[in-house]
Amino acid sequence: MSDEPQLIDGGMGGPDVTSPHGVGDPRSARPKGRKGRPKRTGWRRALPTWRMVVSGLLVIVFLVAGGLVTGYLLVDIPAAKDIAIAQSNVFLYSDGTPLAREGKINRENVPLSQVPKATQHAVLAAEDRDFYAESAINPEAMLRAAWNTATGKGKQSGSTITQQYVKNYYLDQEQTVSRKVKEFFISIKLDREVSKDDILEGYLNTSYFGRNAYGIQAAAQAYYGKDAKDLDLGQGAYLATLLNAPNAYDVVTHPQNKDRALARWNYVLDGMVKKDWLTKAARDRMTFPAPGKVTAQSGMSGQRGYLVEAVEAYLTENGVIDEQTLARGGYRITTTIDRKKQNAFVKAVREKLMSKLSDSRKVDSYVRAGGASIDPKTGQVVALYGGIDYTKQFVNNATRTDYQVGSTFKPLVLASALQNGSTTQAGEQITPYTIYDGTNKREVVGPDGPTGYSPANEDDVDYGDIDVTTATDNSVNSVYAQMAQDVGPAKVKQTAIALGVPKDTPDLTASPSIALGPATASVLDMTEAYATLANHGVHTPYSLVSKITKDGQQLELPSHKTDKAITRAAADSTTTVLQSVVDGGTATAAQAAGHPAAGKTGTAEDDKAAWFAGYTPDLATVVAVMGQDSATGTQKSLYGATGLARINGGGYPTEIWSAYTAAALHGRTPAEFDLRPEGGTDADTLPLPPATTDPAVTTPPVTSAPPSTLPADPTADPSLPTLTPPANPTTQPTYTPPTGLPGTADPPTADPGGPGGPVDPGLPEAGG
Repeated sequence: MSDEPQLIDGGMGGPDVTSPHGVGDPRSARPKGRKGRPKRTGWRRALPTWRMVVSGLLVIVFLVAGGLVTGYLLVDIPAAKDIAIAQSNVFLYSDGTPLAREGKINRENVPLSQVPKATQHAVLAAEDRDFYAESAINPEAMLRAAWNTATGKGKQSGSTITQQYVKNYYLDQEQTVSRKVKEFFISIKLDREVSKDDILEGYLNTSYFGRNAYGIQAAAQAYYGKDAKDLDLGQGAYLATLLNAPNAYDVVTHPQNKDRALARWNYVLDGMVKKDWLTKAARDRMTFPAPGKVTAQSGMSGQRGYLVEAVEAYLTENGVIDEQTLARGGYRITTTIDRKKQNAFVKAVREKLMSKLSDSRKVDSYVRAGGASIDPKTGQVVALYGGIDYTKQFVNNATRTDYQVGSTFKPLVLASALQNGSTTQAGEQITPYTIYDGTNKREVVGPDGPTGYSPANEDDVDYGDIDVTTATDNSVNSVYAQMAQDVGPAKVKQTAIALGVPKDTPDLTASPSIALGPATASVLDMTEAYATLANHGVHTPYSLVSKITKDGQQLELPSHKTDKAITRAAADSTTTVLQSVVDGGTATAAQAAGHPAAGKTGTAEDDKAAWFAGYTPDLATVVAVMGQDSATGTQKSLYGATGLARINGGGYPTEIWSAYTAAALHGRTPAEFDLRPEGGTDADTLPLPPATTDPAVTTPPVTSAPPSTLPADPTADPSLPTLTPPANPTTQPTYTPPTGLPGTADPPTADPGGPGGPVDPGLPEAGG
């Protein structure tokens, strides 16, 4: 038998019987010697082949390259903008009458040869250290900036100096995709057609440095009173620092930001060392060159400069517009400032305080005043007093954040106690009638026993057992420090922030000393917090602008969403206690306003500031009198000012408040407070947390005793603090304030103690 394979049907073209594939399978027909590629099966069929990947990448490359070439050919370098004829900004009162006109460009071009090399290097160290070596676009920096922004490390720029110059000189500052695309291509073209020196010269002459100064020459004059060619290294480095945040880093107008400015200045100098533009030895010898005073425009005299500065800060800080764009002008800004109320504030300060000053008393030259007034129902700032004259006292006393608020903070502690349903160490719920030990220098007791913190009362007065209302009337430090401990300092801080005190307020620390007001919130910030109390616990962020337009187009303003900071019961109970301060406590001078009022006085450490924060149902206003040396900028004690032994919150601040409030509300029928201190319709949505006690703590029992003037509310929510009179209210302890100078119920200082730590017993404490 033949060894050759058998054929079926005897046909030469029939399939090989040894083939594993059936008839018609193409694989059986492949020529011998060529290995076939196996067919992809399963999930592999969904994957692109390498040919597809390479083809796709090539298409993308060609598209990108084509787009770049097309963009480069189509986008031309435009004519430079004429910054010299930029428009002014017009500021209006709330009724549409003119307030101020500002924005005339202050700029003088200088050639690069007149800018010291050290200053040039400082600018490069601050903004673009590889400027001379890199191309117009730095993809790595752009990606890094995008990544940092996306990951929450802050909004950052990846622009080179060339890109910044193009934006300043040729384009608008608007943050749009089309502007970014134009900036990209113009920068590339400019870098090919213009020298690096010319670009740097243009950048130095068009950049904004603050103080209405455009360009390095105007900046040198505005900050140091000299030409750019005469700047030394330290001064040039400071001007380079300003490019990052011109107004924020001006240490004269914003002294509270000096640490941030110094950090940026050091960053610039360290960068120069890294680039070998400055030796380490010379760097170590550098000292910060303090800039000179602000020379204000004549049109900014009186209150106008303060108002314009506050409005501009409001717009930039809320992201409505950036500094450079606003400074270029052309905006019509309607503020919330009521012209009549503003004039009334100026008149009240002049008549009640400034008229009492004498050139013969050195201390009188230290006297400053700041004030703010808010409509509690809308959050609109209707008046703002920054100082006697912006051209003479350029620091805005209404918005600065470097003076202690003193005992004006105590009502926020009480509000927190009521909001949180807090209890004393003995387990008794805190109400306006809870009895506390007001002994002078009584050590604060915590859950684990004595804390080592023993704040003194004003004049070391021992009050004995007194209720919370009486302790508030007389601003008793020992009571409120213990109350802050009972509530929990962290909860007190949280309530203060909810009411409107900024969370980044300096010295707003969660310790029992928080009650005595070491925090340095601004007058405007405290006004916002008190406006929340006046509005029954509903918080509305303050607003300074009602409308802003350019070329007829209206810009979007912050929404100012209202929220419930505390319950109505907590807010109204606090108001009830603060009415007592006006009726018979440290703020009786507020009665002269002729309207039902509630408020609290306060004094800062060493009598450097005196406060009154108060409100009627229609208006919340805070006034502060401060001490500052004009020559050095240091805070000064006001002992002996106007011939008095002491300036305190119950004196000039309350008198100014009363005169202003009476004038601001002239013609209105005095409105009574609509208070529901024992319950409120909002209680169901904001229940108070259950009270907790520590059985390990044993302290004398606490009783409650309200005055007979507050009847029980039949609609009271049982989940809220109940103000129940004792069986025999006549046994309530009473207190007669010590005699002394009129209006001197405020202690002179605020507690500087740290969180829960001991305080130097030789330091006087805040009060009043």
